[in-house]
Amino acid sequence: MRATFHLKTLAVAIATLSVASMTNAAGLDRSGQDITAFLQDGTYAEAVYTYIDADVSGYDNQRVATDDAGYVQGRSTGEVAESYDFFRYGVKTDINDTFSVGILYDEPFGAAAAYNGDNNFVGAPTAAIDALIGDRITPLIPEVTNAQELSTYVDELPGNLARARAGVTQLQGALQNTTDPVAQAGIQSRITALQTQIATGEAALPTLVGFDNYANAQLANSEGTKVEVRSENITAIMGVKLGANKNFQIYGGPVAQRVQADVKLRGSAYGLATGYTSHISPDQDYGWLAGVAYSKPEIALKAALTYRSEIDHSMDITETYPLAGLLAGNPAAATQTNNMEITTPKSVNFDFQTGINPTTLATAKVRWVPWGDFSIVPPLYNAVSKNNTAYGPDGLALVDYSDDQWQVELGMAKRLSPALALSGTVGWDSGSGDPTTSLGPIDGYYSVGLGAKYNVTPEWAVSAGGKYLWFGDAKGQLPTQQIVGDFQDNDGYIVGVKLSYQGE
Repeated sequence: MRATFHLKTLAVAIATLSVASMTNAAGLDRSGQDITAFLQDGTYAEAVYTYIDADVSGYDNQRVATDDAGYVQGRSTGEVAESYDFFRYGVKTDINDTFSVGILYDEPFGAAAAYNGDNNFVGAPTAAIDALIGDRITPLIPEVTNAQELSTYVDELPGNLARARAGVTQLQGALQNTTDPVAQAGIQSRITALQTQIATGEAALPTLVGFDNYANAQLANSEGTKVEVRSENITAIMGVKLGANKNFQIYGGPVAQRVQADVKLRGSAYGLATGYTSHISPDQDYGWLAGVAYSKPEIALKAALTYRSEIDHSMDITETYPLAGLLAGNPAAATQTNNMEITTPKSVNFDFQTGINPTTLATAKVRWVPWGDFSIVPPLYNAVSKNNTAYGPDGLALVDYSDDQWQVELGMAKRLSPALALSGTVGWDSGSGDPTTSLGPIDGYYSVGLGAKYNVTPEWAVSAGGKYLWFGDAKGQLPTQQIVGDFQDNDGYIVGVKLSYQGE
């Protein structure tokens, strides 16, 4: 006779697998947008806390602010990735044997990175400023080749102009006191030369002062590059079970999503974008979810395919870009507030489980996110980039990715007693391309995880799990395509705890 595995019996084993699973490194992915809470039978509720600590470090590029885009290992970046945590909540219930409803909360997308120490991502962007002066000022004033020489020249210029004016006045007096034509011609030549010098100096003074003020402000900056992105999702789901045995279910519902972000670019690594700061105000917009599921309780089989839509956000962004003020000749032009469009990506999740024997459950999760279609294009940042014809009529995005993300996680759970279960997982994340943005220099990962669940009562349970991650090596790249860092041999870990309730 064929063995059957009652799903309620194996629920002890399965619930622990999602404590620290599907936490991602590709793009801005974080939670994996898990919906398995809705797929539980009866009345179910969970509250999950996840903590992630990633050890990501590398070396900057010695060739920063040069025409050579090649990479030569420079100084250590120190620890880049900041630890972060997030929550997930879910509750669902069966109205009857046909209809189910649920509400899920998670934090699907995010980033947390900060550079410190002595490297090209922190502090005074000396190389970038000197390169700008060499490009814009040295052709006009050959003796000025760096910021220090520019400051000296600007400080001395008013005195030099005053002396030149006094010289003109003196020569004009001498011209009036001589009748010698040869002497008059010589004096007049000297007067003309001084007047040309004065006119040139007076015309150049505002530009030179602007460059000097810009350089001094940037060179006084001691901050490090930093990025923080936060998001929240609330998903309402209704499901309808179909078929004679109610084995099939279709489900769907609306999704409310809130997103906000802060970015600081500092140091020579970012070239003339150094000093850029942006604050994206929180914005809430809406999308939808739809899926189909199949279950066969007698062998604890469940399979679900879930699609989440893109969500278009129209948000206010305040940007400060010192170079914009310099180019406009007006420091006030460096700070602007505009509207920006961001579309968070769609995704497809596949969740599968089946009983192996009456106490053992196998699981598989697959996730696809098209990060290759995603970009963040701040208006002021993009407008300044269009001043460089090399970047084309569309200019540059602040963040974009070259590849889509694929993620696979396989697991096994074993019920050791009516109250205790253990689980293990192995996982792979493809990443979203290498090189990748310097604001998140990781190219996917491999992972192994362990978890345990203990039923305090038949309904209430506490789960705990952890996962170790081996991150893929990646080079940090600017939107200009210049490599600014190399990040290798990095790892991290995830821990999570969950309180869950499973009723009839």
